[in-house]
Amino acid sequence: MMGSNGGPEAGEGQGAARPVAADVAWLEQPIVNVYFVGAPGGGDRSWTLIDAGLPGTAGQIARAAEERFGAGVRPAAIVLTHGHFDHRGALQELAERWDTPVYAHPLEMPYLTGRAEYPPPDPTVGGGAMARLSPLYPRRPIDLGGRAWALPPDGTVPGLPGWRAIHTPGHSPGHVSLFRESDRTLIAGDAFVTTKQESAIAALSKPEEIHGPPMYFTPDWVSSRRSVEALAALNPDLALTGHGRPLRGDALRQGLRTLARDFEHLAVPQGGRYAAQPAIVDTQGVATLPPPVPDPFPGAVLAGVGGVVLAGAAIVALRRRGGADRD
Repeated sequence: MMGSNGGPEAGEGQGAARPVAADVAWLEQPIVNVYFVGAPGGGDRSWTLIDAGLPGTAGQIARAAEERFGAGVRPAAIVLTHGHFDHRGALQELAERWDTPVYAHPLEMPYLTGRAEYPPPDPTVGGGAMARLSPLYPRRPIDLGGRAWALPPDGTVPGLPGWRAIHTPGHSPGHVSLFRESDRTLIAGDAFVTTKQESAIAALSKPEEIHGPPMYFTPDWVSSRRSVEALAALNPDLALTGHGRPLRGDALRQGLRTLARDFEHLAVPQGGRYAAQPAIVDTQGVATLPPPVPDPFPGAVLAGVGGVVLAGAAIVALRRRGGADRD
C-alpha cells in the first residue's frame, strides 16, 4: 500500500525493509532511516547499505538484508552519508561481521578513524526535546581502522553504479548525498529531512514536511544553505532522508525549492552557538569553535528528565501512528 506521497503507509511492515524504488528499500528505525540499494534476491555482495542506524540494531539490519537479498548475504560496500551516532550506530559490528569496506567523504575520516570528535551539539537552538537532550548524544569517534575508505574525488560510489556522491557539507564536514540521474532518486542523508527532528514527538511520529538539517547537530549554516540549494537544483523525483518518510513528486520539489529560497527563515536557528559563526574544520578534525552561548537548562536536570521526555514522546507518537493506521 502506498501513502499519499508515493511511499508506504505508516505502520506498514514495521521492522522490515520496504521498497521505495525498483532496487531501493527503506528500513525505518525509531528516529533514523537505513537504506538498501540492490536488486531483490541478488545474493551475496550484490547490494550496498547506506548508513548503519542506531546502536544495537546490527541484528535488525542484517535480518532485513537477508529478507531482501538472500540468506547469509553481505554487501559490496557500506556508504555513509555522515558519521553521527545515529547513522553509524551498528557500523563497526556490521563491517566486521560482513568483512565489508566503509566509504565516506575524506572530511569524515577523522571521526571514523579515532582521531577527532565532532563539534559539540547545540542544545540552545530550540525546537523541542531532541535538541534539548543533544548534549547526551554520543559524539566520540569510532575507529574503523583499515575498513574506512575515502570516497573517490570524481563522485563515483563504489558498489553503486549509476549513482554519484555530492558533497553537501553543513550538517557535518564531510556530509554527502547520493543521486541517481536515471530516475532522479536522491538519498539526502541529513542535508535536509522530512520531519522536525528537533521535536521528540515529531522525530518519532514523522509528520511529512520538509525541514533543514537537525539544528542541534549542524555547526555550519552557510555551507548547509548552499548544500540545500544544490540539491534543490537537481529537481529530484524521490527523496530519501536520514529522518522522516520518503517524499516524492511535486510536493518534494516545491518544498525543497521553498526551503532553499527561505533557508534563513525556515532552517537557521534564531540563536545558538553556530547561528552566526561556524565551526572551522580540516582533514584532522575541528580546528576552531565559536564560544558556547549561555544555557539556562542545568545539566543535572537535563539528564534526569531525558528518559521521561522520550518515553512520553514515544507514547504520543505511537498513538498518533496508530490513529493514522486506522484512518
